[in-house]
Amino acid sequence: MIKIGMMIGERYEILERIGTGGMSDVYKAKDYKLNRFVAVKVLKQEFSENANFVSKFRVEAQAAAGLMHPNIVNVYDVGEEGGIYYIVMELVEGITLKKYIERKARLSVKEAVSIAIQVSMGLEAAHNNHIIHRDIKPQNIIISKEGKVKVTDFGIAKAATSNTITSNVMGSVHYTSPEQARGGYSDEKSDIYSLGITMFEMLTGRVPFNGETTVAIAIKHIQEEMPSPREYVPEIPISVEQIVCKCCQKSPDRRYQSMQELIADLKQSLINPDEDFVKLMDPDEEASTRMITDRDMAQIKRQSDRHDSMDEVMRLKKNNLRVYEEEDEEEEEDEEEWDEDEEDYDPRMERITTILAVVAALLVGCIVIFLVGRAMGVFQFGTVPEKEPVQEESTEQVEMIKVAGMNVEEAKRALLEIGLTPEIRYEASATHEAGTVLRASVQGGAATSTDQEKLMLNKGTVIILTVAESAEGVKVPAATGKSKEEATSILEKEGFVVNVTEGYDHTVQNGYVISQSPEAGTTAPPGSSVTIRISQGADENKVRVPNLVGMEEMDATVTLTELGLEVGNVTSAANEDASLSGKVCYQSYSVGSYVDKGTAIDISISTGPEAATYRYSEGITAPTEDPDYQNGMAVNVTVMTADGTQLLSTQTTTFPVATNYTGIKSPTGTITFTFRVEKEAATTTDPNTGETVTSEAVSEDRTVSREVSFTQE
Repeated sequence: MIKIGMMIGERYEILERIGTGGMSDVYKAKDYKLNRFVAVKVLKQEFSENANFVSKFRVEAQAAAGLMHPNIVNVYDVGEEGGIYYIVMELVEGITLKKYIERKARLSVKEAVSIAIQVSMGLEAAHNNHIIHRDIKPQNIIISKEGKVKVTDFGIAKAATSNTITSNVMGSVHYTSPEQARGGYSDEKSDIYSLGITMFEMLTGRVPFNGETTVAIAIKHIQEEMPSPREYVPEIPISVEQIVCKCCQKSPDRRYQSMQELIADLKQSLINPDEDFVKLMDPDEEASTRMITDRDMAQIKRQSDRHDSMDEVMRLKKNNLRVYEEEDEEEEEDEEEWDEDEEDYDPRMERITTILAVVAALLVGCIVIFLVGRAMGVFQFGTVPEKEPVQEESTEQVEMIKVAGMNVEEAKRALLEIGLTPEIRYEASATHEAGTVLRASVQGGAATSTDQEKLMLNKGTVIILTVAESAEGVKVPAATGKSKEEATSILEKEGFVVNVTEGYDHTVQNGYVISQSPEAGTTAPPGSSVTIRISQGADENKVRVPNLVGMEEMDATVTLTELGLEVGNVTSAANEDASLSGKVCYQSYSVGSYVDKGTAIDISISTGPEAATYRYSEGITAPTEDPDYQNGMAVNVTVMTADGTQLLSTQTTTFPVATNYTGIKSPTGTITFTFRVEKEAATTTDPNTGETVTSEAVSEDRTVSREVSFTQE
């Protein structure tokens, strides 16, 4: 029996219950070995002695433990102790997609597609590991406080073999696929169907099929035509409508055949939402609407009864905003009585018939594929086609050179020779000669020449040089938007030397100026150079890198996806700019550079300014602040930092006391000296009265405090 405060696995302390499901309870716990909070999913006591339930619980653990992906709730540990079966999972604070939809009524197209892409990426990782979720719905999709989308609760997932398998498990009926509703074959394409229904709900705020009973809803999934989301929200783009339609085809063969295909179309819909690019096949008899048979009806009824009897409809507390909450399914038990003769059939004969039908269909399909392939020249015996070599593109990098202190013209030539693009900005300076490079910018912000010595940058990276100018300068005229000839004439007329670079830009006509450096309106020394970038027009295969710095991770993901780019490695890094905490502080390609579509852009998320540390290695001198202190006295010396950390506590009779402390988190501290002063009895005579006064011997404790400042490391 799980109790609050108990320890399981000799490392997990149970803190509170945060949710409950049909088979298990979920608790927040503290992992004392790794010093972090986790979620512990525990099999309910009433099921722990049932071999079937324990087996299903273990299968869930094994399936989920094999998955490690940013869009899946990670599983850390699996164990059993004293008849308690548990799974230790990542604790994610956030809100379910179901709650998120309820709060916003319906989501925008861009937001819905972005969420669908992240869910698809998580499911793609699961499918690549031969794991099918089988219960995709908004209640099992989590949006964390950081905006990350995660798929959770692989509660009815099973490790799939190389063949499709027959499953008797029916997920939530509003999102179940037709083959699951019939109790037939279910595979990766069943998850695609459920994700399509989820997308429908994100876009419209409602599910496509509803009814008074679970059986009635299941029949609609099998029998009724899928409504178009544009019937409820007309502004939904045609590409998104077609993606939802293709996901929700009755026949699995008419749907997307893999998550990879679905992800490709979702990304394309962000770039060209109104383009008709989704390939939909005309439904044949297999995929068209058909009347449900009595046998199908009986089987659905048994599926629903089995589903209800196992308490699968129990969900997490309705108002709990934790990630493991699930919506209470507003489903009623089927109150209609079924005639016994409707279920009166031989199940063995049904299985035999089903197996024979599948085998026959496979044989016919193989023969048709072989004949068609041979006619098209796909199957040719005796020769093996050679594979075309795969060419991997690599981005050449160069080492950044030191340019601070150089003449601007020399610096520009040096940068151009190694493949970097210089841009000039001028700054008035009374201490430097006009035309001297004061500093250079690199990715992530300004850097000194020392920082640049071994910095590797992609070729083509724009380096902004800040150059000293005299108090008197010439105002730089505007050249942006003008033709190359006109811009050159205007700049040379003012006495500037014109440098020309080229770039792609679909918004600027070929041969016209995209940008200039220094910018128009600034002042520059007479005779200095101005660099203009001339447009080469749009390149369909080239994409201009946007500025991601300052964006949330989800916003950066959407921005890159819209442009046909991908998010590469996402790392965490400290950044001195406190305003960037939790946001993108670095991107691997410079803003404005052109890259091929599909290029992965690495980003770093700021963890905030790195805390400064200090050291203290000075000798502590004697407490001479007290005139009664004498050399050789026993003194207790204590050094305490401003944040309450004790560095030293010792007793000594000699000074100075040596110290060597590093990693101190506070810049200041206090040294405290405590010692005892002994005063002997003494006799004195008052010179005015001649009276003799004798003082008693005195022993008293003295304390001297001294403020100290530590040196920053």
